[in-house]
Amino acid sequence: MPTRISRRRFLKTALSGTLGLGLTAVGGAAYATRIEPEWVEVTRVTVPLRGLPPAFAGFTLAQISDLHLGAWMTLDRLLSAVAQVNALAPDVIAVTGDFVSRIWSGTPGEITRALAALRPREGVAAVLGNHDHWTHAPTVRRAILDSGAWLLDNRHVALRRNGETLYLAGVDDIWEAQHDLDAALRDVPPDGAAILLAHEPDYADAVAATGRIALQLSGHSHGGQVRLPGYGALILPWLGRKYDLGLYDVGGMALYVNRGLGMENPAVRFNCRPEITLLTLARADRD
Repeated sequence: MPTRISRRRFLKTALSGTLGLGLTAVGGAAYATRIEPEWVEVTRVTVPLRGLPPAFAGFTLAQISDLHLGAWMTLDRLLSAVAQVNALAPDVIAVTGDFVSRIWSGTPGEITRALAALRPREGVAAVLGNHDHWTHAPTVRRAILDSGAWLLDNRHVALRRNGETLYLAGVDDIWEAQHDLDAALRDVPPDGAAILLAHEPDYADAVAATGRIALQLSGHSHGGQVRLPGYGALILPWLGRKYDLGLYDVGGMALYVNRGLGMENPAVRFNCRPEITLLTLARADRD
């Protein structure tokens, strides 16, 4: 009778086999487990946005995602990434969910300490992801609020410059059906320029259809963690399969999908470095 194995064990076996064949020239599994996961890439992207108020041309927004504090992502590793973000001197920092993979006694304090160490000019905005709900969402929420960050769980904040306004909104997790875009945009003028934080990127199709959002920022996919040349990601999660990394135009709405800082098991990355994104907003030629 054939032996049955778990999905996680299957993935580990499949990935180790692939890595053993494909990564020999660069040190095999050692590269994917020890080098690339620590090799954070800063991606700089200029995003033209329809309806962007002139006062916000040149506005900078740093995005990090999928921290996955747990066995691999330690506080020291996270604080090292925080220092890289701060060196970019962004106007706002957005954290698009999955703060934790598990919660130990010290984890809430680590979330608070890491977020409080971020130094944007205006503020830190955050939303929850599916793993935050699968562990304990109230604990993650409290840790975020204790840091002084804006928790955009179906809410928004208004940023103002020279009498003009840019709205920064967020929805709670889509996978867990906690999102409410209408609530997030309540009191935002229909023609107001708005940016949305939403953990799962494939939600972009529904968001773009409303015509209310100029830019959606997401994470969730990790870029697949392992990407083979000519093939792409080996494995992608639900709601992160259509849009898995980088910049997209979705029905006239810009979408950026960040590859994340942390990892899920198996803790490997190949051809898919962890990412900090610095987005510079520009006015579109046609608004």
